[in-house]
Amino acid sequence: MPKLVSLQVATSNPGKLREYRELAGDQLIQLESVPGIAALPPFDESARTFAENSAGKALYYSRFTSEPVIADDSGLVVPALGGAPGVHSARYAGPNATDAERVAKLLAEMRGKRGSERQARFICVLTLAQASRAIAVFSDSVEGVLAEEPRGTGGFGYDPIFYFEKLHKTYAEISRQEKNEYSHRGRDFRKLLQFLLSPEPYI
Repeated sequence: MPKLVSLQVATSNPGKLREYRELAGDQLIQLESVPGIAALPPFDESARTFAENSAGKALYYSRFTSEPVIADDSGLVVPALGGAPGVHSARYAGPNATDAERVAKLLAEMRGKRGSERQARFICVLTLAQASRAIAVFSDSVEGVLAEEPRGTGGFGYDPIFYFEKLHKTYAEISRQEKNEYSHRGRDFRKLLQFLLSPEPYI
């Protein structure tokens, strides 16, 4: 009988933990936040790439637990803006800005841009680590187009302006199940599941 795999997530955000649990579905994966993470000194996500931030965060929080830890870094990349907001996606309009303020700033930056200039992609890099050792790193992305104005009430961050052409909707208009199926984080997590549930005893 397959054994239960216990993972700890480097997040204090209950929404992200819930999303990971939904992605795990009925697989033999138990997911909890790193114990006491809210009281720990936060990891400084100041690297220049998603991969460095993801790996650094996983390695850092793996020091505080004996269980395997997963950490991701993700964001929106707009080639017409030189890759911005990129790794600064969460801080694009300042450290205390709201999602609406970040969206408003990005739409202002995109004013006057048309066609292929509005192409964008969501990127996610997910790292699995244990005892200060990186075990695996996964990366995936989803292509889209930036809408002219926000649409939909679901999701978070830049979801209301990320138009996913396959479904002809923004990420804020699709269902949670659809987002889990098509999102960059969902794709990454399925790669992690395949890795964890393979016959090889990686962890």
